[in-house]
Amino acid sequence: MLKESLLLSIHPEHAENIFSGIKKAELRKVRPRLSKGDHVYVYVSSPRKELVGAFEVSHIISDNPKSLWHQVNECAALTKERFNAYYQGVSIGYAIMIKKIWLLNNSISLEYLRRKLPGFCPPQGYRYLKESDVQLIASFA
Repeated sequence: MLKESLLLSIHPEHAENIFSGIKKAELRKVRPRLSKGDHVYVYVSSPRKELVGAFEVSHIISDNPKSLWHQVNECAALTKERFNAYYQGVSIGYAIMIKKIWLLNNSISLEYLRRKLPGFCPPQGYRYLKESDVQLIASFA
């Protein structure tokens, strides 16, 4: 089975926590179509605006927010108050569990991405990458 590749927009503080190894669960309100072993490429949103690295998916947890908190509170790198505010009004939350992380040798700026991938627009949340996009990212990383 082919592995899925996802481009995920993440706020700078959360990206920093992922790549420092503090954050091992990326929280989402919508479940992306990911499985164990898939790759998630991390685009850091404003003010950085650059693709910095990726991680491999260990597994996905789907649960109501109260139960989800008990499963990820030690690895989500945020307070219970921020967690509750994020999931307010949501009946099911998702945690993408991070297995392995890697930084690109050189981060890739938004300007460079747009030059190499005409029409590139960072996703509001996430978007799936074609194999050709993944190969191109690998070639200029």
